[in-house]
Amino acid sequence: MVIYRLASALRALPPSCGPVRLVGVDGHAGSGKTTFAGQLAAALDGAPVLHLDDIASHEELFGWTGRLLTQVIEPLGRGETAHYTPYDWHARRFGPPRPLPPAAPVILVEGVGAGRRTLRPFLARLLWMELPHEESWTRGRLRDGAEQRDFWAEWVRAEHAHFTEDPSKPYADLLVTQSQKGYEVLPGPMTSIGPDQTVTHRDGPSAVC
Repeated sequence: MVIYRLASALRALPPSCGPVRLVGVDGHAGSGKTTFAGQLAAALDGAPVLHLDDIASHEELFGWTGRLLTQVIEPLGRGETAHYTPYDWHARRFGPPRPLPPAAPVILVEGVGAGRRTLRPFLARLLWMELPHEESWTRGRLRDGAEQRDFWAEWVRAEHAHFTEDPSKPYADLLVTQSQKGYEVLPGPMTSIGPDQTVTHRDGPSAVC
């Protein structure tokens, strides 16, 4: 299966943040990032998934870079266990610290903005969920229901502003598309070779995705 070949390729990459390989899964809200990241994590024998929804908040939909660097990136870069405080979107407050040890070879960072310019130097791979924003947002609204209508109006404006100023897709190593048969992984804008050839990590070993 494609997802298992991808998992094998990710394991073969050189570490990107301390001893681990951080892999970003970015895309528009509603594009299927969480579902895909969960399946990829399973193919990686239970790799940890850091959901950026746990790092963001109502007050900082995209202003969470400093918190992610301080709580997660910097400790992992030193080979230490990271501790981040997940945000409760219902209670509107941050919870108790949650550990994220650097024990697994791959850690997935999933969420809108996972490929922002500040984080890209720490990523071994950046994956982009290839689904147009109109379709993604429609799916997200249907998923969350009418009670989240006001939040979605605010979110769409914030996401549009974010990707206008700091786009992720042009820097994606791989594009992930979903079909009735599963997922297809193709070279992204940062890869100039064909989809049936070897995808080679910059400064690293070759791996077939």
